[in-house]
Amino acid sequence: MKSLPRFILIVALSYLGGYFIGWWTVALAAFLVAILIPLPPLRSFLNGFIAVFLLWLALAFFKDIQNDHILANRMSEMILKVKSPILIGVISALIGGITAGLGGLTGSYLRAKKKTAVAA
Repeated sequence: MKSLPRFILIVALSYLGGYFIGWWTVALAAFLVAILIPLPPLRSFLNGFIAVFLLWLALAFFKDIQNDHILANRMSEMILKVKSPILIGVISALIGGITAGLGGLTGSYLRAKKKTAVAA
């Protein structure tokens, strides 16, 4: 039940942060959401990972369509030595997803540590 609002909040904050600040704000967005809305660590990681993975995959797909796959084809040939715009989009989404997942995991562990420090 708590996963859907977290998912939407991570996607919105990641999109806005990436638009105005930089790509690394996906970790900050997942971190802040994990602190505000508590979930167990594994679910926090998965929530951040899936939210940003799907966001970056969709953004890469729409930008790729706009330029007729020119940039993705060239980047995949240069980096992967294969002409596959889909694969370069998936790899990019994996990087963003892992970054956000680790941000969410850190936020979840920090919240759990605060809770045990207050209880002790």
